[in-house]
Amino acid sequence: MRALPLCLLALLLAGCTTTPTHPPASANKPIFSSPKPARPKPVVHTAPVKLYNSAEELVAQPFRDLGPVSGESCQATAQAAAPNLATARKKMQIRASTMKANAVLVHKCEVVSNTAGCYQQAVCQGTALDVTFK
Repeated sequence: MRALPLCLLALLLAGCTTTPTHPPASANKPIFSSPKPARPKPVVHTAPVKLYNSAEELVAQPFRDLGPVSGESCQATAQAAAPNLATARKKMQIRASTMKANAVLVHKCEVVSNTAGCYQQAVCQGTALDVTFK
């Protein structure tokens, strides 16, 4: 009878020494953590896209039509900065570059009023082209 409690005590002690104990993963983490800072967007370097204002400039050069492109610059309120045609042209060039174009034939660039979400808006429309330069 006396041997039973001694055997149980020996098993209990032996079992505790062989069982590995690891603290839970959350024990090392702070209770309050600050949010991770947002990663900056990678800078996309686009190839230069040449602007053509008339189709006559393309007569001597072979090209392939890649589709329509547009760019816009919005003036949200009457107190905000005026829309910029240069910004609209630049956005159109960037969109054409993502289509693997190296030129844009500009159809029109204008400032329009009372568009959805904008007090005034500068809009440029054109066609993205892949021109073979000689």
